[in-house]
Amino acid sequence: MKKILTASIALLLSLTVVAQKKGKDNAEKNEVNSALVSNLSFRNIGPSLISGRIADIAVNPNNSSEYYLAVASGGVWKTTNHGNTYTPIFDNYGSYSIGCITMDPNNSKVLW
Repeated sequence: MKKILTASIALLLSLTVVAQKKGKDNAEKNEVNSALVSNLSFRNIGPSLISGRIADIAVNPNNSSEYYLAVASGGVWKTTNHGNTYTPIFDNYGSYSIGCITMDPNNSKVLW
């Protein structure tokens, strides 16, 4: 019985040492070398102009897959499939910027 207990303890200790070494090796692989990133700086990787900003959102309370986006650079976009595709609905009207949009609480087909 003592031999089985001693062998079990030795096996557990060896497995623990192997697991710790493997974890240390993985941690070293995932470390970021500061010399590689020292010359990098934060920068905006979005659009070069300020267009494309979403100024406001109006969600249909009766159908959450339908909502409208007011775009700061002008225009209103509609989606009926949770944002997979959008359709412009304000292209025929002159507007420099759309800052706010809301849906009539009594009629979801009316936007202000």
